[in-house]
Amino acid sequence: MEKLLYFDYSAILIMLIMLAAIICRRHFYGKVNKSFLFLLLVAMLTAFFDIVAVTLDNAGEGHRLLKYITHDIYLISRNLSIAVFDFFLVALTDTRHKISQNAFLKLVMPLPFFVVFFTVIISNYTGWIYYLDEYDTYTRGSFFWILYVAVLVYALYSFIYTIKYTKYLGKMKILSLFTIYPFIVCSTAIQAFYPQLLLEQLAMALGLLFIMLMVQRPEQRIDSMTGLYKMAAYVEDIKRAYRNKKPMNIIMVTLANYRALLDVLGYDGVHMEMRKISSRFITMNRKNKLGAEMYYIGNGCYRIVLDQYHFDNTREIAELINCEVNNSHSDSDIDVDIQAYVCVVKCPEDIDDFETIMEFGRRIEKSEFTANVIYASELLKSREYNIIKEIDVIVEDALANNRFEVYYQPIYSVKDEKFTSAEALLRLKNEKYGFVSPDIFIPAAEKSGAIHRIGSFVFEEVCRFISSSEYKMLGIEYIEVNLSVIQCMQKGLAHRILQIMEKYNVSPKQINLEITETATTYSQMVMTENINELTGAGINFSLDDFGTGYSNMKRIASLPLSIIKFDKSFTDINSSPKMEIILKNTIKMVKDMNMKIVVEGIETEELVRHFSDLECEYIQGYYYSKPIPKTEFVKFINAHKG
Repeated sequence: MEKLLYFDYSAILIMLIMLAAIICRRHFYGKVNKSFLFLLLVAMLTAFFDIVAVTLDNAGEGHRLLKYITHDIYLISRNLSIAVFDFFLVALTDTRHKISQNAFLKLVMPLPFFVVFFTVIISNYTGWIYYLDEYDTYTRGSFFWILYVAVLVYALYSFIYTIKYTKYLGKMKILSLFTIYPFIVCSTAIQAFYPQLLLEQLAMALGLLFIMLMVQRPEQRIDSMTGLYKMAAYVEDIKRAYRNKKPMNIIMVTLANYRALLDVLGYDGVHMEMRKISSRFITMNRKNKLGAEMYYIGNGCYRIVLDQYHFDNTREIAELINCEVNNSHSDSDIDVDIQAYVCVVKCPEDIDDFETIMEFGRRIEKSEFTANVIYASELLKSREYNIIKEIDVIVEDALANNRFEVYYQPIYSVKDEKFTSAEALLRLKNEKYGFVSPDIFIPAAEKSGAIHRIGSFVFEEVCRFISSSEYKMLGIEYIEVNLSVIQCMQKGLAHRILQIMEKYNVSPKQINLEITETATTYSQMVMTENINELTGAGINFSLDDFGTGYSNMKRIASLPLSIIKFDKSFTDINSSPKMEIILKNTIKMVKDMNMKIVVEGIETEELVRHFSDLECEYIQGYYYSKPIPKTEFVKFINAHKG
């Protein structure tokens, strides 16, 4: 009975469409993509030689040598495709390092393939697997079952491997992979009993298609602009690497002048530059056979991950990348130099957890730019990075053991010629590290959610102070309390603030709430409701850090603000004559909107006189006092009442 080739033709067609999609979308970078592409090519090779071998069989006598060659290649590649599928699973779970560390697995994994390979080759002389009879007809040998045993071994191995590393794959990938096994098993069983129905390759093609659509899902991992993996893929892969205890070196590339490039070149121009840099990285990766996983995570940030096989030349690779980026410039009509931080992080030696490495990546820009390669091992020796690593524990410890303390910085009224208000500022003193900067613990608390408990603590401490007899004798009109963006976006914030004020019998006129300039870029309904409810209760609002970012003036005008606090950047009055013009016009604009001005960061008598002459109402800064504990603040105000 002639074997039917329609199933193989269908398989080839499906796999050709898949190959075309991979090439057109350039989804052949990275270990997983490469292993899938290799699997697809082996499957196509198998289907092709199955067609050729069966065509020769159906033609009858003759072509004996060619029949042996095509059948040998088909049977070997058929077995190889199942083995390659297992190696695809290794790439998908990112567990190659575990295989390399296990001598038994290194021996056992390729063993079934080599058994099949040698028995098929020997079969040309022994007829164990198959032979051609006197009519040149293909006939199965007495040991043909070895092929099915090999398939079964690899199928069992892949099934067990999938189960073992379920936590590294996710529910959707697990479900999709498990769906493939019935395809392979059923088609193999049918073809074993009905050799004329060539279903195996069609089942393989459908299985690969299912993997491509449901497991690979390249559109979710590949950045279409650069062709590199994107942020979501970086997060997923780095989390998995830490769970796998996989050693890796990460070369972090962060463009130091990304914002300047965006301002000068515009959105399209910057994207073109990002594509060019990515293309150079891809070329370097290919030429040097690095096998690196490369990511573009946005805002001019690249991450290049090297596995343990390239640890010895990480330094050379980092220097090459540094040279590639920092010696380049824009090819547009506007000649702009590209400047980039290039930092090498060894994991887990330098950083051994996911959260810390993500935070470290965000803080690279705060290092001094030298155009030289930076090494995390050197940066992490600093006290600041040790704190970053432990910051969540430090914050929780501070909340549990009362290590937070509210300090107060006096604010001088130019008109009244005395201190009439103060800003409440939070300080954290840790047993191990001493004072921890708010620039470190506030962002960490916002991410962890602890900011809400911290905010409640600060506000209650301030209200308790205001209700005290010692405060009432100071003559202070109000205390300014900062609200973070995260706090403002929390439902019920206004209600909780008013409850605390009622508890301590604090008047709305004794509190002034500060929101940052960043908060004005948000227009969330919850934030607006909170601000409106608190304003309706008689509480005034200030805008803090005005001048530090992009100001949404329409949003500022729409908010019920009574005070604008100029950031200390406005105090650089000698920077240029134009700065003075900007300052005077900004002051006029604020006053025309019926709001008062507090100038922060004043450190000299000259600046006090200058901003007093410009009719700014309030002065705050080290010229008068740094932020001080409550007891010292009370003494300071009493000493300066006259």
